[in-house]
Amino acid sequence: MSYQSWFEEQASKHQVVMKKLLARGLNRDEIIAYFDFDSMVKNEPDFCPLYKEKNSDGSLGKKCHDMESLNCYLCACPNFRFSDEGFEKRGDNTVYSFCAIESKDGRQGLYGDKIHQDCSKCTVPHHVSYVKKHYDEDWKTIMKACPL
Repeated sequence: MSYQSWFEEQASKHQVVMKKLLARGLNRDEIIAYFDFDSMVKNEPDFCPLYKEKNSDGSLGKKCHDMESLNCYLCACPNFRFSDEGFEKRGDNTVYSFCAIESKDGRQGLYGDKIHQDCSKCTVPHHVSYVKKHYDEDWKTIMKACPL
């Protein structure tokens, strides 16, 4: 799956959940709370493929980041930049994604001849305080700088 197709698919999933929550009359804080990882695993199992993975104790829902209080509102980071065509060549390799803020917890990984941003150790967009700071009902508005 290309970055752009994932981006569009995730935007659609987010929009479906938001329409439901707004129709219920939830306010900003209630919506953000709904996107808590445990709530999403229970209430929105199709939002993320990791929600259906089993943990060693048999429970459902594998976290994408090792953090206690994971919020899935953004699901991706507004600082992530991608291009399905690639940005630049580095020797024989092509860069397809990077972190716009050069997070100290992120890194670039080489996968074959492709360089992709590895955000697995970075938790920036999954903290409630970050979500509140960047909140918009339209996920694509928050994420507008990602596709280049």
